Amino acid sequence: MRQAIWTGLLAALLAVVMPALLITPIPEPEPETVALVIEPAAQQTETRQERAVRVKSGGEILEVPMEEYLTGVVLSEMPASFETEALKAQAVAARTFALRQMEGGKHTDCDLCADGCCCQAWSSREAMEQKLGDGWLRYWRKASEAVSQTAGEVLTYQGQLIDAVYFSCSGGATEDAVAVWGSEVPYLRSVPSRGEEDAPPFESEAAVSLAQFRSVILEENPQADLSGPAAGWFGELTYTEGGGVETLEIGGQPFSGTRLRTLFGLRSAKFSVSVAEGEIVFQVSGYGHRVGMSQYGANAMAKAGSSYREILQHYYTGVTIETKTP
Repeated sequence: MRQAIWTGLLAALLAVVMPALLITPIPEPEPETVALVIEPAAQQTETRQERAVRVKSGGEILEVPMEEYLTGVVLSEMPASFETEALKAQAVAARTFALRQMEGGKHTDCDLCADGCCCQAWSSREAMEQKLGDGWLRYWRKASEAVSQTAGEVLTYQGQLIDAVYFSCSGGATEDAVAVWGSEVPYLRSVPSRGEEDAPPFESEAAVSLAQFRSVILEENPQADLSGPAAGWFGELTYTEGGGVETLEIGGQPFSGTRLRTLFGLRSAKFSVSVAEGEIVFQVSGYGHRVGMSQYGANAMAKAGSSYREILQHYYTGVTIETKTP
């Protein structure tokens, strides 16, 4: 009898407890704790500054993001109407030049200046808007795309950033660095630059009166003998590898082609001299120092189907195109 009672009680107890056990959820394991690391504001600012260029313009030093700076350089140094591949070549050359200067260049108070005769020509977005007028935004976007499509790309030689110099027009061939600056640079060699013949600066002329010519030459070298007819003032002429004037004998004294270019404001040191009625006439080929990349030559190569990489590796002998992270 008692056994029957206990059996009934156990059955009743199970009937109450089991449903409660079945509907009680099994606790899930707690998720792992993940630490959220937020970069300090000071560190974020430092990273942004590393990507900026301190450029001196009009006596003011501005911090400009690299991409914006390069866009301003491309539009200031090369006609916006040039082929896209030429603009991309210009962007890579300009980036390389800028980063090399940022590692230790000519200036102590800034990275670069906006003077093309010293560093690289540069104009702000606002200045380009005023200069280019209604079509400025289209040209800005075109140059900006040339910069972004070559993002981080630089030119190196044996692992080091090169001195990526460039100029307007070669007059048919570029020049060895040693012929212009007196130092051998393995990647700055004379190379042909075809297709420039239609470029506005391909040929130019400069005329100087006999009196002015005599005055300038004698001030430079009083030993020059400029007596007698002007046709007899000129002697031996030698040329550089790139076709420029190496030395020209005037009044029995040697003058370098680069020095004569400076003295008479010639567009390049690739010239010939003739005597006209009461004048000395210089027939000049090309525009600029003629070392490195010819901009009009780059555009001619782009029109002929060359890529920006092919353009760069043509004008800078033996270089490598690498991507440099900021």
